[in-house]
Amino acid sequence: MRKLLKYLFTIEKNPHKGLMAYEWVVLAYLLATTALTFLCQSRLPNAHGMLVGRAHVAAVSIAMWGVYRMLPCGLTRVLRATVQLVLLSWWYPDIYELNRIFPNLDHLFASWEQSLFGCQPALLFSQVMSNAVTSELMCLGYACYYPMLVVVAIAFILCRNEAFERAVFVILATFFIHYVVFIALPVTGPQYYYEAVGVDEIAKGMFPNLHDYFNHHQERMACPGYADGVFHEMVDSAHEAGERPVAAFPSSHVAVCIMLMLITFHYRLRRLFWCLLPFAILLFLSTVYIRAHYAIDALAGLASGTLCYAAFMAMSKGMEAGNAYQGKGKKGKDKKAKAMKKRS
Repeated sequence: MRKLLKYLFTIEKNPHKGLMAYEWVVLAYLLATTALTFLCQSRLPNAHGMLVGRAHVAAVSIAMWGVYRMLPCGLTRVLRATVQLVLLSWWYPDIYELNRIFPNLDHLFASWEQSLFGCQPALLFSQVMSNAVTSELMCLGYACYYPMLVVVAIAFILCRNEAFERAVFVILATFFIHYVVFIALPVTGPQYYYEAVGVDEIAKGMFPNLHDYFNHHQERMACPGYADGVFHEMVDSAHEAGERPVAAFPSSHVAVCIMLMLITFHYRLRRLFWCLLPFAILLFLSTVYIRAHYAIDALAGLASGTLCYAAFMAMSKGMEAGNAYQGKGKKGKDKKAKAMKKRS
């Protein structure tokens, strides 16, 4: 506890002057999508609102930079990173506005699913295992997505604060690289595609191209399983509140989950790792059970999450060494340089 308080409230003698690594990730995505919005604004019905929203994100980021510069300490560092994590909830629905300029690809993914498995796992899984216990377990796993992210972030603040900003970098980079894929590959997932086509047609192996249908329709299938279950209602309510026909391939739920598990294991938060493992397994299965994703989306999420972890951990190598010596003057700089040289 003493170490944590020292980290949070000790004023840094050598504060970071520019953007943090994770803020460069946010800036890159903001600039790229702003350029896309300008180029395609005639095809985007909410282009003005999207540009105004980006201006607000930039203003909030600048404000948090100013707060840190006025009071450079661990607490303002944590607040600065937390704001960017919270803003992920704003960026997600924005994908729906952007990927409508590209043709929908669900018919291809449903066809590949059929060729690979000989059936539609997302259609059959919840039908074969429709009992209340399985339904609640699956919905529990899916509902744990954001709580897992919060728990891991808090664990780094409490136990591995020297690596907190590196973890935030890996988390944000993983999210935004998937957001780029979601924009370029518009796949809505079974809950929207099956509803639009009709379950009977899907069961017959009919996968028509719906073109721009989802630009104007957001109807989805209700979450399958035990409708009166507590976790079932949580998932269904969350989908009603913020889900869009977007972002199915690869499954970012699975990708982010596997990345969190790997980074937790890397930093030897072993108790947390083993506590989260059952929920991670349930989350993987639940993405298909509740028809949010095709099975190939979930499998691709395992691969993309692992690749993101490996790539972004390599890119950020040495970051925690720098944070460990913030605020320690020239001696701290020398130790930082030695630590980074040793890790390279």
